[in-house]
Amino acid sequence: MSTRQQPTGARPDDLSRTRPVAGAQRGRARGARMLGSLRARTVAAHRARAVRALGWLRARYERVVPRLARRLIAFDAAGTLSLLLWVRRRRHGVPPGVVAVPYVAAQFGLLVTFAVLTAVELVGIELLLRALGAPGPVRAALLVLDGYGVLAVLGILAGCVTRPHVVTADEVRIRYAGLFDLRIPRSLVAQAKRIRRYDEHGMVRIVDGQLSVAVAAQTNVELTLAEPVPATRPLGRVEPVRSVRLYADDPAAALAALAPPT
Repeated sequence: MSTRQQPTGARPDDLSRTRPVAGAQRGRARGARMLGSLRARTVAAHRARAVRALGWLRARYERVVPRLARRLIAFDAAGTLSLLLWVRRRRHGVPPGVVAVPYVAAQFGLLVTFAVLTAVELVGIELLLRALGAPGPVRAALLVLDGYGVLAVLGILAGCVTRPHVVTADEVRIRYAGLFDLRIPRSLVAQAKRIRRYDEHGMVRIVDGQLSVAVAAQTNVELTLAEPVPATRPLGRVEPVRSVRLYADDPAAALAALAPPT
């Protein structure tokens, strides 16, 4: 009498046990995907609400605060940020792979001297008022004003150090501390040449479409543009410019960075 042998491999009872396990794993995977999708939608919704809220706040801010006051507040914020970057030995808007064109050397000593003299004046006025018996509120008000003056000078100095001109493959960014920022498409720079001028008036000046961003009354590089670009003055007025004169600590390096690629 022959006996039927049980086939090798998985037994029916083993298969019946693995099916629920596989089903549970698939269920957990679907749940994880659904949870991830829900999280992504939630994050996107929060971001959209934040963007709308910021847009509303900005619109209200621009409606309530005059333009001149907004510009002055922006200068103070840029100066404070520049001081923090200077302490941390970092620069603003200079990513890897671009060419930074510093311009601070010609005025560094002057700005440091001015900051020191302002600080000495602050201490001197405080001692004088105290000796004269001036009321505390008067001394405090003058102390705040003089302290603000010291920070303003240091903010400009830090801005000149941490916010150099920048040349990239796509644009030329002309700056002066946190007071001026102009982006020029690289394709609009028709010519860049070396100049020597020591008679510039003011730091940022636009006359007949010619922009000068001077350091210690000096400029040594001139850009001729193929077409005018809008430039925003420090106090907010916008004017078209056709040429730009600027100062660079190393004008040869600046011209090399501005040269057309070969």
